Amino acid sequence: MEREIFRACNLCEACCGIVVRTDGERILEIRGDPEDPFSQGYVCPKAVALKDVHEDPDRLRRPIKREGLSWRAVSWEEALEEAARGLLAVRERYGADGVATYLGNPTVHNFGSVLYAPVLLRALGGRQRFSASSVDQLPKMLSSTLLYGRPLQIPVPDVDRTDYLIILGANPAVSNGSLMTAPAMPRRLKRIRERGGRIVVIDPQRTETARLADEHFFIRPGTDALLLAAMVNTLFAEGLVKPGRLGPFLNGLERLRAAFGRFKPESVAAPVGIPAGAIRRLAREFAGAASAACYGRIGTCVQEFGALASWLVDLVNILTGNLDRPGGAMFATPAARPGVGKPGPKPKLPYGRWKSRVRGLPEFNGELPVAALAEEIETPGDGQIHALVTMAGNPVLSTPNGAALARALEKLDFMVSIDIYLNETTRHASVILPPTSALEHDNYALAFYALAVRNTAKYSPAVLKPPPDSRHDWQIILELAARLGGMAGADLRALDDMVASYVIGNLNSEPAAPLYGIRTEEALEKLGSRGGPARLVDILLRAGPHGDKFGNSKTPVEKPLDLDALARSVHGIDLGPLRECIPSCLATQSGKIELAPDLFMADLERLGKKLGQPGENGMLLVGRRDLRSNNSWMHNSPRLVKGPKRCLLRINPQDASRFGIESGSMVEVKSSAGTLLVEALVTADIMPGVVSLPHGWGHDLAGIALSVASRHAGVNSNLLADPLLVEPLSGNAVLNGIPVVVTAKPEAREKNSSSDSAPARA
Repeated sequence: MEREIFRACNLCEACCGIVVRTDGERILEIRGDPEDPFSQGYVCPKAVALKDVHEDPDRLRRPIKREGLSWRAVSWEEALEEAARGLLAVRERYGADGVATYLGNPTVHNFGSVLYAPVLLRALGGRQRFSASSVDQLPKMLSSTLLYGRPLQIPVPDVDRTDYLIILGANPAVSNGSLMTAPAMPRRLKRIRERGGRIVVIDPQRTETARLADEHFFIRPGTDALLLAAMVNTLFAEGLVKPGRLGPFLNGLERLRAAFGRFKPESVAAPVGIPAGAIRRLAREFAGAASAACYGRIGTCVQEFGALASWLVDLVNILTGNLDRPGGAMFATPAARPGVGKPGPKPKLPYGRWKSRVRGLPEFNGELPVAALAEEIETPGDGQIHALVTMAGNPVLSTPNGAALARALEKLDFMVSIDIYLNETTRHASVILPPTSALEHDNYALAFYALAVRNTAKYSPAVLKPPPDSRHDWQIILELAARLGGMAGADLRALDDMVASYVIGNLNSEPAAPLYGIRTEEALEKLGSRGGPARLVDILLRAGPHGDKFGNSKTPVEKPLDLDALARSVHGIDLGPLRECIPSCLATQSGKIELAPDLFMADLERLGKKLGQPGENGMLLVGRRDLRSNNSWMHNSPRLVKGPKRCLLRINPQDASRFGIESGSMVEVKSSAGTLLVEALVTADIMPGVVSLPHGWGHDLAGIALSVASRHAGVNSNLLADPLLVEPLSGNAVLNGIPVVVTAKPEAREKNSSSDSAPARA
């Protein structure tokens, strides 16, 4: 019998509403949901590919265990027991820091992983924790922590009401937002101009977003912080600093005035590649607009001044009074938010509490930079990593010099992967534990609704019944954690009750907490028989701004929001536009925005050394986004890789002429870390002196089981990234602005260097 299920696509951050039409256990169609109040029918090709992922014959459906150079399907009992035995043996011999973890990007796309991963981390113990954050957004999280008190207290542009939008290092027309949940972004951008607003894009590439803008500036990769510093200089010099209602909540304003005196537009123009007059005009226009928002994303993060650039984006918004105001940069008020108990300041800054063993890179928010993972495995000594647990992600393709990481993974004593694919990373595992597909479990976008450009909520029910002998991600985590904690055979419901009790305990522990006055046992009873991540979301909804606090709300709630109410609204609920929240949302010790953190003020000296320097003559490599690609894990979808080849080296006609390169010819790209051979595409859409490659490709390694991706292998751009080059404050990998040498190789064939350096674990 045919039926339609309404849910949100979870393949990227946009959370577009979709309709999945099924007949029994067959998927007939996936299309956009016109009644979804957030996306209003918009959908991109990735959503339709949910069908491909679910039906993929390469997707693992049972656990597999390595036996020599081959794999054997095993029962869940055998797989979990083997995984626990191997990890415990390493921990007993080398201590807790002998076991490391890596959480990949898709972890935050599933609420089961988001809510239960901390259980596994606590069960393992140790401080060798890594994630995809340090090849992505760690500088922005550091900036938000120092300014506002929390790593994920990240302002997003109020795109639906702004009059002036500056976009740096981002392509939201393709990504539909990044650290910004904004479905139908092309439509939202067009509406800015239709209502008389203005869009300025600053990027070394003329992107799809740039083509929708009023004005586009090429910028030399890695110089965003210089440009923004010159804009701040102009704001102070011309009396344009007018924080408005934010004034009483700012610390350090006068300290900034003195610090930016040297960053004059004339001093930054040459290294940035934008005339001084244009820089001044941008600052004046921004300050003079009725409302304005400055938004910087991955291009501003994965560079040598990523932390400063992230900080300066916020400073431009704050100094002009455009933070926390309609049409400016605002904070979402999610209906449910994990990890938030009592309001107010956090007791200790989650930064530098320990350092990586080999290079001394600082911890931030409980994790170390993944650029240090290979050396932490290969360098002998106390604390050396001997075992690894990966959850989603594919660090061999997504982190610097993946060939070196692949060689390091071969030296591990033991490795466990929670993943649906035998890919470039998991091929090194001892045991792979595959969770259900996205369409076989419920979901709620906990992480992404906290970054939405409009407050919204939608619960996504499962579309298909999972096979009897399968596990959801949260069940795998609980069962493995139980074995690691000496509770093998424990009842899963009892373990889950412990997790729910822990979550409630964080929310009712003291008078300032949202559920204070409700006993844990009473709350559990009111939640009924529901379990798993759905129950945890129900707790967070009831404790949230629209919940009735389990009947103990201090203010009347007309239509209290809990999971049942949300599930009945099958198309989702519109909770209104973003609204002002300062000072209540601040969690700094002072209760104010800390404009001038010592860490950033000291790093201005490093930035100042770039002043007055001419633009470099060498070639620089940057990445790019593609609408049909989402990192490395969507390349096994036939409908997403069909059509024109997209893993191409984009090069400007001036540079192509200098090097004797034509579209379709082969090019050698060499950095200090590696060498690639790749096909060229000559285009004026990229700045002279810059070349561009998308990341996430390079599916030509031995031992993987990705039949479609292998036929469209491409090259791994991150082989050109040197793991020794990190942004010094956050430890984030430098993946943009990499110096490279480009050489025509007309007779060569496309390949990664060192592609077979680590074929499979023996």
